[in-house]
Amino acid sequence: MLIDIALDAMGSDKAPDPEIRGAILACRQLPVRVHLVGPEDVLRRGLSAALDGEHLPINIVHASEHIGMDEKAAHAVRTKRDSSMRVGLKLVREKKVAGFITAGNTGAAMATAKMVLGALPGVDRPALTIVVPTLSGTPSILLDVGANVDCKPQNLEQFGVMGELYAQSVLKITRPRVGILSVGEEEGKGNDLTREAYALLKQLPINFIGNVEGRDIYNGRCDVIVCDGFVGNVALKTSEGLTKLVREMLKTSLNTTVTAQVGALLSRKAFNAFKKRLDPAEYGGAPLLGVRGVCIIGHGSSNERAIMNGIRVTAEFAQAGINERIEREFTQRPQPLGANPVGIALQ
Repeated sequence: MLIDIALDAMGSDKAPDPEIRGAILACRQLPVRVHLVGPEDVLRRGLSAALDGEHLPINIVHASEHIGMDEKAAHAVRTKRDSSMRVGLKLVREKKVAGFITAGNTGAAMATAKMVLGALPGVDRPALTIVVPTLSGTPSILLDVGANVDCKPQNLEQFGVMGELYAQSVLKITRPRVGILSVGEEEGKGNDLTREAYALLKQLPINFIGNVEGRDIYNGRCDVIVCDGFVGNVALKTSEGLTKLVREMLKTSLNTTVTAQVGALLSRKAFNAFKKRLDPAEYGGAPLLGVRGVCIIGHGSSNERAIMNGIRVTAEFAQAGINERIEREFTQRPQPLGANPVGIALQ
């Protein structure tokens, strides 16, 4: 059985070429059927040229508009009712596909997902989530990394619950350690937001370990790290920049210091393994937790491999049933004051 995935073919910086080629790679290697969403004439020409006669389970779904990276999310979502994001997410709502992935405007993707799919009951704001490698060998989860730059304490409380369930479902950790990203480990450290969120998380029936610092993102001390989208996005982009710096410095060092052919070959293999482990393209995209359906958001700079892995992540997320677990959890627990009680989706 093939898993149907909708792909925003007009999302990335160089769309639609990476999306088309990424869809082809995915259909060659994964049990998926990809629905490319965008202007039919453009996609049909690009797909025909890229396939060169090869037959793969790729369909085209027409959307006459797309949302650019530089557009204001709220305005674009309201005015572009036939955008590739909106059309793709409607396929999820109508259960014609198992999930949707875009490498487009993050704010627009979150707003459109919340509008079309609706938030899960008890979730005020969806959170963008990433899995990061750690020194312990077990990945950790960081959320929110960009969907909400301004948060209230109950948002971080909800992020903690959603992150815990995600860690249990995807990382298979029975009792994940949950912490708040702050400027010190002591309970009183941080700003008003983190201190108030600390008090809320402390009362929940989760394995809350308190404040964690930036270095704890990668040392394996914590399984789920909660923060607002502003802090999370800065941490994410800083990490990506540092990763690129380390890769380039290591590459230069190997090229200048390794002279023996056998040594150079072994070092190159080790370097390639290191590069693959830290390459953002290998992670594919970040799930938007807290909406009624599967929505994955990738980098605007995604190449074809990142798109392929994004399709893989979308299929895996749908199969894991994480949204259903989150909905059950929020339905069973008392809802924080002001929480969204019904998660209404709009047309």
